[in-house]
Amino acid sequence: MSGTLYIVAAPSGAGKSSLVNALLEREPGIVLSVSHTTRPPRPGDVDGQHYHFVNRGVFERLVAENAFLEHAEVFGNLYGTSRAAVEPLLAAGRDVLLEIDWQGARQVRAVRPDCVSIFILPPSREELERRLRTRAADNAATIARRLAESREEIAHAGDFDYILVNDQFADALGDLRAIVTSRRLRRDVQMLRYSALIDDLLKPA
Repeated sequence: MSGTLYIVAAPSGAGKSSLVNALLEREPGIVLSVSHTTRPPRPGDVDGQHYHFVNRGVFERLVAENAFLEHAEVFGNLYGTSRAAVEPLLAAGRDVLLEIDWQGARQVRAVRPDCVSIFILPPSREELERRLRTRAADNAATIARRLAESREEIAHAGDFDYILVNDQFADALGDLRAIVTSRRLRRDVQMLRYSALIDDLLKPA
């Protein structure tokens, strides 16, 4: 049986990466797909672990070769999810998670309508701005741009299967794990997983 493809999207500052990392620590059955990007590496970034860093020419060649399941331009940089990194894992029954934006999510839904998409909201605009400022990773102009861009991102929240509010981290993580659990308990999965048990229980006494 094919694995489940999860999509998690959110505006910058909503806490998406922290929630995804915590989910992966607690749910080892899920694999995070590492995206390609033309964004320059930041301090601490490891090629092949955080992103596959490539130049624009290489990225555009991969687009022409239809090598991406989805790709989009965000803040002037290109991001894409390799088909080769996702499809073999799903075919082998592994669950795969994509941490992408709404543009990429729309493309994935078009080709993988069976995916499970999750959008994470901040509890308020004030809290979103506070989180962006306390990260100390961006200057004032970049923070202002990210706040402006967040409106467009949030406008597409209704396109997703699930919407979570990351107010209390533990609660949001619990909700995220509940989605994964419910997906793994669906009828077709359980009927296959416990087919021998069900057959045994159905035997005449």
